[in-house]
Amino acid sequence: MQTHGLCLTWYWKYDEDFAALIRQACHAHGLSLYEVTPANLLESIAALYTGQHAFRALLDRASDDLRFEPIRRYAREHHLRRINPAELSHWSEDKATMHLELIQAGLHAPYTIILAPFVEQPLLPPLDLGPLGGHFVLKPAVGGGGEGVVLNASTSDDIQRARLEFPDQKYLIQEHIEACLINGQKAWFRVFYVGGQCLPCWWNPLTHAYAVLTPEEEQRFDLAPLRLITGRIAAICRLDWFSTEIALTEARRFVVVDYVNDGIDTRLQSRAHDGVPDEVMQQMAEELVRMVGG
Repeated sequence: MQTHGLCLTWYWKYDEDFAALIRQACHAHGLSLYEVTPANLLESIAALYTGQHAFRALLDRASDDLRFEPIRRYAREHHLRRINPAELSHWSEDKATMHLELIQAGLHAPYTIILAPFVEQPLLPPLDLGPLGGHFVLKPAVGGGGEGVVLNASTSDDIQRARLEFPDQKYLIQEHIEACLINGQKAWFRVFYVGGQCLPCWWNPLTHAYAVLTPEEEQRFDLAPLRLITGRIAAICRLDWFSTEIALTEARRFVVVDYVNDGIDTRLQSRAHDGVPDEVMQQMAEELVRMVGG
């Protein structure tokens, strides 16, 4: 039997660069990597279940593809290390759940009204939209990439139309958060968490463009709370690898805007204008390998 330190499953063409970074990190750390893609999926499943191959940890970038379920089942049945186990991912991706968890933990989040799914409650209950201001944001409780999000809603009709798009999901009605300006740019950040490490970035919520937050900027602008807040979110969701979105308001309040995103978009900035800075993605690949290899 050949036992590998890490099994990486992936199929998304934009994960090619990330897979290459994982490959390089495994080589540098002397860790054997077992890559499973659609091209070798059948033979890999057979090799695992017949005892020809084995692995100690699973990094599953194909979690939404049922074809890879036998790999995940193998990891569960053999009690192997799973980065971002599916049961934790499914729990933490629910924004309604995470909103309540964050508030209970004393973190700041936008003022929010949580609605039951349309299929359970088709008629809206009486809603006090006053505290939300004239315009507000609508979000389905589950999902990412902005799918189903309405950024400039203002009426009950807007709410109902949004709920019809994902009728089986809870919906969040949230106030708009205005970030203050720091050196002429909005104080809006996306912080990546991986294996206990926090990697904060400036992030533009309109263009989705990143810039690395330097240690000098972090100190100069008193942005250390970004790491503390992200660490507290990590303790709540118990995931190994995720990102969170945090804005700093004029009142110097750090508000968690997008709670837990474990479906990290691994596109590199050198390849896409809204990709993650290359050095940040390389650090995350290194940390993921170190985490399972140590």
